[in-house]
Amino acid sequence: MPGRLRLIGAGSLACMLWLGACEPRFGGDDADSVDWTYFGGNKAFTRYSPVDQITRDNVADVEILWRRPAVDPTLTVAFPDLRVSGYLRATPIFVDGVLYAPNGVGLAEAFDPATGETLWIQQPFPRTIEEARGASSRGMDYWSDGSDRRLIHVRGGFLHALDPGTGHALSGFGDGGKVDLIPASARRFNWTSGPMVVNDVIVVAGTVDGAGDAGRRWKGSAPENLRGYDVRTGELLWTFNVVPQEGEFGVDTWGGDSWRESGDLGAWCCLSADEELGFVFVPFSAPTAAYYGGHRPGDNLFSNSLVAIDAATGERVWHFQMVHHDLWEYDTVGPPTLGTIVVDGRRIEAVMQPSKTGFLYVFDRVTGQPVWPIEERPVPQSTVPGEHTSATQPFPTKPAPFARQGLSLDDLIDFPGLRARARAVADSFVIGPIFTPPSLVSEEQGGRKGTLMVPGSWGAGNWNTGAFDPETGMYYAFAHTIPRVYRIVKATDPMSEMEYWSPNRDAPYIDGLPITRPPWGRITAIDMNRGEHVWMKANGDGPRDHPAFRGVDVPPLGVASRPVALVTRTLLFMGEGGQGVFGGVQANMWGRNFRAWDKATGEVVREIELDAGTTGGPMSYMHDGKQFVVVAIGGRQHPPEFIALGLP
Repeated sequence: MPGRLRLIGAGSLACMLWLGACEPRFGGDDADSVDWTYFGGNKAFTRYSPVDQITRDNVADVEILWRRPAVDPTLTVAFPDLRVSGYLRATPIFVDGVLYAPNGVGLAEAFDPATGETLWIQQPFPRTIEEARGASSRGMDYWSDGSDRRLIHVRGGFLHALDPGTGHALSGFGDGGKVDLIPASARRFNWTSGPMVVNDVIVVAGTVDGAGDAGRRWKGSAPENLRGYDVRTGELLWTFNVVPQEGEFGVDTWGGDSWRESGDLGAWCCLSADEELGFVFVPFSAPTAAYYGGHRPGDNLFSNSLVAIDAATGERVWHFQMVHHDLWEYDTVGPPTLGTIVVDGRRIEAVMQPSKTGFLYVFDRVTGQPVWPIEERPVPQSTVPGEHTSATQPFPTKPAPFARQGLSLDDLIDFPGLRARARAVADSFVIGPIFTPPSLVSEEQGGRKGTLMVPGSWGAGNWNTGAFDPETGMYYAFAHTIPRVYRIVKATDPMSEMEYWSPNRDAPYIDGLPITRPPWGRITAIDMNRGEHVWMKANGDGPRDHPAFRGVDVPPLGVASRPVALVTRTLLFMGEGGQGVFGGVQANMWGRNFRAWDKATGEVVREIELDAGTTGGPMSYMHDGKQFVVVAIGGRQHPPEFIALGLP
């Protein structure tokens, strides 16, 4: 269907891109030092490091070099009642010879890259237990103009600017070093990702009231608008309305004036940027009441879209919507990864956007034109009264999906003794191809209890999906296969504005096992120059000690968690995800193993059992001629900490 892709001034922008201008910069011109400047590696969010001291040939010698707790002990001594979650999200950055990271309660810490010893801690102000409490976030950004340096990060409802040398607040920024991020229309602000500085502008996304009340009573929620702030002063420069307002482009995609009350659909995870172009790439999520949309007819821009925004002005340059009128919470949440690919002899400065659907959408990042055709195809329609399903959804022709999509009887677990039980479960739900919509729960005996769909709202891929090798053009996509039950029922609350709502739940398990065939977690290598899969491997053995598999020779089953990949010159590093990282899977769907894979073949060349599963993304840097790989781990039975690996 025409009109899904919108461009502004794309032709005039093409001349801005010169050959090689947007290659990722890794910092550290000295061969003895190689930086990791953003929690995704760089602003291109490649999760790639060119450091190659650790190779396939010597990775067997890698050992733990140092470890440090998620919160420096001086803070827990000062606040004995401080509790730290086992979910340590952070990936440190390494800049100018220092590691920086949000700690287990979201305060910034600086530590020595060789030993892990603390250099400074951001102090809570006022110095109270209430101010000390908090949650970890995934990362922070570093900015310098040559004379001025500052660390930029978000904690709770505030944007902070810190002196990288001391951790002290920079008083000239905002109000005493911080800016209040809670919008007037909202009660709170939260962002577990992290800000991105694009040239001299801090771009802040995040969430506010969080899906309203999940559509149980209210149609509306505060919109989670994107904002740009001056990096020196903290002054608000611009606001991008995620729900277009009256007279703005896209307002006509919200029927019945639903734009006046609809909200959410912010970018709750990762951004990327091309500073040569001045563009920030923002993946937006689902709108309020993500499973029932009868009150919001239309495609609902800019939900479920990738939007290229001029970071200096906040103006939209181009956008593409991956899911029209979302009913599955298929957020566009994975990082938009930037890289150079060569397709049919043509060099393309690309942006690669993974989706919870398991599709990877690939665009020319200057113009927004798809690298390979994206087809609008008919999809199943809703039978829920008042719903307005989109007639079509966009399907990329290349690459093929990196995850299982839709659910049929052939997709059910096929181990002896389990398949018949899985069939009985599936028969109680509506099943079908991807984009089969949520359905009404039948009150009749033996009636269908909703729609059972793969991927579920946890996604095939999520914030953890995607790493790109700029040397080979290979993209690595992680996916897990966990169905979800999408149920619609009549709203009975007399105070409710909603006609229907969705008491969704995770898919039923059989003796703790998913009802779908393994692998339940997989990593796929995709050649982005051809748009073709090169290899796919299960990530981890999974629950092989389950009684159902005793005496059965089963291949690796894969773990359905959220591990993150790190790519180096010859290797791919990845864990198995941590216990308690998210609630959509059983307790046996994670693991303590951290692996090094031959990135060309998918062969595991080293496996290290850590004390807990990985909870954050791994990173790598070179300091004083030595390579380190650092990753966060944690769980319910092990306190969160950072682990540094390297050669003896």
